[in-house]
Amino acid sequence: MIEIQNLTKRFTTQSGTVVALEDISLTIRDGDIFGIIGMSGAGKSTLVRCINMLERPDEGLVAVNGREMQTLSPAELRSARREIAMIFQQFNLLMQRNCLKNVCFPLELAGRPKAEAEARARQLLELVGLPDKAEAYPAQLSGGQKQRIAIARALATDPKVLLCDEATSALDPNTTHSILQLIKQINRELGITVVVITHQMSVVEEICNRVAILDGGHVVEQGDVGQIFSNPRTAAARKLVFPAGAAQSELVPGRRMVRVAFNGTQTTDKPLVASLAIECNALVSIIAADTRIVNGQTLGSMLLALPEDQAAAQRAIDYISNYPGLSFEEVKQV
Repeated sequence: MIEIQNLTKRFTTQSGTVVALEDISLTIRDGDIFGIIGMSGAGKSTLVRCINMLERPDEGLVAVNGREMQTLSPAELRSARREIAMIFQQFNLLMQRNCLKNVCFPLELAGRPKAEAEARARQLLELVGLPDKAEAYPAQLSGGQKQRIAIARALATDPKVLLCDEATSALDPNTTHSILQLIKQINRELGITVVVITHQMSVVEEICNRVAILDGGHVVEQGDVGQIFSNPRTAAARKLVFPAGAAQSELVPGRRMVRVAFNGTQTTDKPLVASLAIECNALVSIIAADTRIVNGQTLGSMLLALPEDQAAAQRAIDYISNYPGLSFEEVKQV
């Protein structure tokens, strides 16, 4: 659905030229919920604005639904943008219009008849769960309700792509969860490809199937969410996946150490540490751990100190090497 090849974007400032994005290449498939995540200043919002040509790249290619965006005429670009909807952190509703009129607005701009536009708007208010708020004004709504109206408005032109730029950052956790579930429903029922721009790994964890991690204007990792969560390879990825610090604590003198990465072990599986004690008579110590449940699977890592007895330590290594759903490496003493 979206193909980005070797994209570079620069800005000229009083102090010189700033390279916001450099040599970005991404493929976002039809039907994906694709997360683009990074810390503040990583280039996330600039990248999403390059997708719909609100910012024009200096180099590279952006193709959406088979059309190369840079080559389109102004009229063709306006038409293409109707297939690329966008929602924002601050909702951007028209305060002087009620909810129904807000949802109608893009249809009015597209020249749709008033009765047809209102009928479509009421369908979308039903979809986002707010049919009773048609006559209410944005000032009368909660933050979550405002975002639902913004989503309804974004869907008015039947887009193929929905861009979400920090769309839940201003919301409390419960409201965030409900909005993310609505986005997931829209993706599933309407077949709309979703691109989620966020600095919160919990958002990616909840709804995305694939993710790219930006750092300093570069894509440092990309792939399936489970793959990135289970074994982040770069420092930027580890900082996002393990905000409390990756399992890299101080080594224990005189003990062999193993870093175990869970690659999607089902939560119903027998626990590793208990199994080592019961089946191998190998008592290991958890020095550090950062694991979480994503779609019913355990992802993350643990740093384990093996028994001082070398025979027991080797039994533990042998057991871990055959344990399903994880990878491991022995961490050497420096």
